[in-house]
Amino acid sequence: MENSPEKVVRVAIVGPECTGKSTLSMQLAEHYKTTYVPEYAREYIESLKRPYTIDDIVTISKGQMQKEDELAALANRVLICDTNLIVTKIWAEFKYNICPTWIKENIIKRKYAIHLLTATDIPWEKDPQREHPDKRKELFELYEQELVVLNLNYTIIKGTPAQRLKTAITAINELL
Repeated sequence: MENSPEKVVRVAIVGPECTGKSTLSMQLAEHYKTTYVPEYAREYIESLKRPYTIDDIVTISKGQMQKEDELAALANRVLICDTNLIVTKIWAEFKYNICPTWIKENIIKRKYAIHLLTATDIPWEKDPQREHPDKRKELFELYEQELVVLNLNYTIIKGTPAQRLKTAITAINELL
């Protein structure tokens, strides 16, 4: 079913690495019988034959937004976005101490009805693309601070998998 991308309620799932963003994205897409935008960084970094750079983070950001725009037309009322520019902003600042201009300019242009901020209360799972098992709480605070500074609507997602899903569905249903 095709919708006007402008009428789709966009939900961004943000938070530190290994906090259940992808799992929650898939669960919400299934619940709402809609599509979700997977994390483009995974596929991009997997294809690199070298360590990623700050320029790659910009390329990843643009790729994520392109996928989001493409999939919005296929969404059923709600588009679930596994990460957005807030994630790449925090990532760039944390790793390189700078945020590229393109990300800063576009972060305020992208509109989401709500951000679901995933907490660090689930166990760390080792993955070659994950870098900071000991920095998740610090990163969570950076995400929350960014959401507050930008005055964005957000809900913290924590607890058991069932509690996380219920909290997310309740937050989204309030918008529909």
